[in-house]
Amino acid sequence: MARRLVRESGLNEGLRNLARHLYPELSSPFENVEKILCIQPHPDDCELGAGGTIADLTSKGVEVVYLTLTDGSMGTSDPGLNPRVLAEVRKHEQEEAAGVLGVSKIIPLDYKDTELPYTLDARNRIISVVRMEHPDIVLAPDPWLMYEIHPDHRIAGLLASDAVMFSSLPHVVPEHKPHIVAAILYYYTAKPNYFHDITATLERKLQALSKHKSQFEPIWPILEEQVKTLAAAYGQASGRKYAEAFRVIPLSVSHATPLSELV
Repeated sequence: MARRLVRESGLNEGLRNLARHLYPELSSPFENVEKILCIQPHPDDCELGAGGTIADLTSKGVEVVYLTLTDGSMGTSDPGLNPRVLAEVRKHEQEEAAGVLGVSKIIPLDYKDTELPYTLDARNRIISVVRMEHPDIVLAPDPWLMYEIHPDHRIAGLLASDAVMFSSLPHVVPEHKPHIVAAILYYYTAKPNYFHDITATLERKLQALSKHKSQFEPIWPILEEQVKTLAAAYGQASGRKYAEAFRVIPLSVSHATPLSELV
């Protein structure tokens, strides 16, 4: 089959088709998924990066859990606003936004905003959450997004990647039973290989984002237009009206086509 795919489609397309046979998650990452863990560096990132997709999935019965890594306490240009007060405000805003999208649970790790550490402790805390929640797939920021200047975003993606990679290994954080994640999907990516139709849920994404008043109220008309424009661009790239983009990285071959059938 592998030779036929290459012969009929050309080398590059043939290899892509072969990868889809080996990893079904590449073409339909949410098929048969019952639970998703969305990892975000700050309150609001899951809504920005994947809010329409989350709304679509929860409406179909998929359980979505948020893991928020920092407290969001630095997200202001007002020198008179106490960071502890802002952290509480953003916690409540996140609860309201998650409610709009149908998210079932929010787990905070409460690292200080702008100071998310790339450490074994942080990685192991995320591994523990992955093992306790048993998600089928994980969403996280793309840590290799070129010119991403916010360190919390880069580090959140790296920590999430490490955690899902090692969550299946019994001697890593041995106090928790290993769990295999089928795939990690990166949002905030410049190299998408999957687009999810959010035509029916874009308005819910915008409604959820509007709950983050401390972040977006002064710039709401601009942000709303930017979100719609980006969703339309991704939609045009994938034959839909509106879409969100992800980089799918398969982590399991448990449901793959046997290699003997592909050669």
